[in-house]
This record gives sequence, C-alpha cells and structure tokens, in this order.
Amino acid sequence: MTGWWQPSAARPQNDKKRDTMKRTADVVIIGGGIIGCATAYYLAKKGKSVIVLEKSKVIGYGGSSRNGGGVRQSGRDKRELPLAMYGVKHLWPTLSEELGVDVEYYQHGNLRLGKTDEHLDILTGLTATAVEQGLNVQMIGSEEIRELCPHLSDEVIGASWCPSDGHANPLQTTLGFYNRARQLGVQFLTEQHVLSLKMVAGEIRNVVTNDGEFEGDKVVLAAGLESRPISQSVGVDVPMKPIFLDTLITDAQPPMFYQMLGTAMADFYGHQTTHGSFVFGGGTPLDSNQMRSAADHTPIEATAATCEGILSYLPALKHAKVVRSWVGIIDWCEDKVPVLSKVEDAPGLILGCGLSGHGFGIAPAVGTVLAELACDEAPSIDISGLGYQRFANRAQ
Repeated sequence: MTGWWQPSAARPQNDKKRDTMKRTADVVIIGGGIIGCATAYYLAKKGKSVIVLEKSKVIGYGGSSRNGGGVRQSGRDKRELPLAMYGVKHLWPTLSEELGVDVEYYQHGNLRLGKTDEHLDILTGLTATAVEQGLNVQMIGSEEIRELCPHLSDEVIGASWCPSDGHANPLQTTLGFYNRARQLGVQFLTEQHVLSLKMVAGEIRNVVTNDGEFEGDKVVLAAGLESRPISQSVGVDVPMKPIFLDTLITDAQPPMFYQMLGTAMADFYGHQTTHGSFVFGGGTPLDSNQMRSAADHTPIEATAATCEGILSYLPALKHAKVVRSWVGIIDWCEDKVPVLSKVEDAPGLILGCGLSGHGFGIAPAVGTVLAELACDEAPSIDISGLGYQRFANRAQ
C-alpha cells in the first residue's frame, strides 16, 4: 500500500549524529513539510548546501500529508494562479520520473460543483477570473456533469470544469522531494524546535534551536503556522491563524471516477485513488478549543458531519466505510493567499508560509521560486502579488 495508509513512513533516518552534524550551509530551511522539502531539492539541484530543520520527529507529518491531494488551477485567487498553472504545465507531468517515485499524479480534470444559484454565481466569478488569466475552464450544466460523473446527486445543477486539473498522493510527493534532496546532499534534522532568528552584520543568518545555532547565508522560513512566532523574533509578522480541517479515507470501492471533485462553498474536495479508496479533505473547520494540535484521529462528530456533506453530493458512497481520518492544521493567511518573498527589513530572510490550505498543488512551483529567491535570482513565476510588503505597509 502507499503512504496514504502509513503516516509513520515519513520518519527519516538521522543524516548525522548530533555531535557531528553540520551547522552551517548556504541555506537553512525551517520546516520539513512539502514546501521545505521541495525548496531543499531545487536548491540542491542548483549546487547549494542546505540544512532543513524540522520540529517534529517525522517529515511531512502536518498538513503536507493530511490533505486531499488536489492539483488544481481552477478556483484559485488570481495572485496564486500563475504558480498553479506553471506547476501543471512544467513540473507535475514529469515529477514522478524526476523524483524516482510514483507520486500518483493523474490529470483527469476537476469538477467544482454547485447546487444553488448562489453556488453558480460563485463558480461563474471564479471561472471568469481564471479565463482572464488564460486557463481553460468553463461552466457546464447538469447533463454535461453527469456525462463526466454519473454518480452525483440530482441536486447538483452546475459546475466549473477544468480538464487540465488533477490530483496526486501528498505523502508520496513529500517523501519523494525529501529522498531526492537527501541524495543530493541535503541534511535533514528532526526534533529541532526553532526558538528565534538572529541577525549577524545586519542580515538574518542564524537560527537558534533547542539544539544550538545553525547558520546560513539565507534562511527560508517554511514552517507553516509555526512561521509566525519565529518571524516575530525579528519584527516580521505574517497575519496567520490556525484552522483545523479533517481528512478521511474510505475502503476500496469499484472504479467510479478519477476527476477531482470540489464544491462552490469549499466544504469538501477529494478523489478516488488508484487503489479504489476515496480521499476527501476539507469539511467544516473543527473547533480550535477542542483541537490544540494535529491529531491522528478526527473527532467522530466532525467525521460524521463531513460524511453527511459528501453524501449530499455523492450518494453512491453511502455504503463506503471510513477506515481512517486525521486532522491537518492550516496556516490560514489573512487574505487567503501565501506569502512568498524576501523581507526588506530583514535581509537574508525568505518567507514561504501562509499557504492557507492551498499549498500541496502548488508546492513544486513554490519550491522553485523560493529556491530562486534564496539564490538572488529573479523568480521565473509571477509572485508579485504575494509579497510580505502587502502587510508591512499596512502597519506603518
């Protein structure tokens, strides 16, 4: 079976013993999720030495492996759409070959479903924005929807359809980037609780952890929600908050469809895997008063509510059994798009956080541009709307 079933597969072997590990590199990356792993890989391809510091005992334990696996362009904010489109065109199609592992990338399209006129208005607006950016996406009616996916509820009256969207396996992809990065010499260190950043000669160079200090010419901060208190140690504040969302997987079902499914209200998204099981993410955000951290099992009430929502769109799954559910923590940025940029007031610091639950599908593209920023190269993808200055200027 694949990594969907084995979260412990993300546990890395220590690259170095504690007394011999490297403490200096061209770039220090904080965060061992898919963004950190992808950035490390693309930096190593450029010949840079890299150290990745991860707080937990495993790589990709958070939202990187706790999501529904969507690789979508449709429904994106226009500021992050260039990342999604670049990834689908240039990176995802050859990623399995490049990483030497089957990331289970399938490009069978994405249906975003609507049941009401209000839903269709939302989808029509998102579609118009995407078309303006050059994406092939269109609104379709109930007859066309059922030709693509005959298993949907009769309540579905319209959808947006993007034939170039798809899905992949989050854990396989994250570990693929991790393993290839290690093969290229990247050092990954787990159980490294980052306490603060430090300036040296006017630049961010040192990372202080529970295990001592690490130094790099550049520091990439890609630690999800943990990025906020870390950046605050040098006066940089990305407005993020935690949102807890659940993901579930069913037992194997007969082949039904391989499109990615979502809804206008984003109350769930998911797909059928090559093994027959269904993976769904999203659902109603869990009560943060009850969920203080990522958990292996979602509260039964939350799973039941998510299943009820899925069945209202996919009644054909009424006999499917949920075999696993877990919680992912979203680093929800105030304006719902990531912060990918250098910071004028903190030279040497590069932010890669605030992905707002959209990070998996754009991770290869995000890793590409973060590696370029760390090498002082001009980004090959337009990230002009994702800079930190949009928040820094507000505070002045």
